Amino acid sequence: MIIRTLLVCVFLCFFCFFFYSFSPLTLGWVVLSVWLCVGGPAGVSGVNLRKFIGCAVREFAFIARKPGCGALPVTTDACWGRCETWERPVLDPPFIESYQRVCTYNQTQFMTVQLPNCSAGVDPHYTYPVALKCNCGVCVTSTTECIASY
Repeated sequence: MIIRTLLVCVFLCFFCFFFYSFSPLTLGWVVLSVWLCVGGPAGVSGVNLRKFIGCAVREFAFIARKPGCGALPVTTDACWGRCETWERPVLDPPFIESYQRVCTYNQTQFMTVQLPNCSAGVDPHYTYPVALKCNCGVCVTSTTECIASY
């Protein structure tokens, strides 16, 4: 049974690679095929985060601070991951072709907590985002801090 499953996986990988040429879509099919062959959703808990390529919701802890108030430890969900990115030289200006994606928020909700020991006249409310869905996409500067290399 294991050999048959591996043969199906190898067939899917070669089929995607040779008939659709190498593209992000092909890479996605290959990754999906291997993921399903290795164990699918049941195998997700054993993901090696050092080698993980993709974007996922992950728990994140930080200290909420505001001038005039005490600090409060907060745990939320944030987007985390690494996305496919590549550059290659071309002969025409601007002499480089690039495909750059970042792990970013697809859907969020906002939570509000009350900070302790606030001075008189200071609003004790602190609002922060909670990630509901994340994806690899173009960096949108209105929601994500992007680093440009110009």
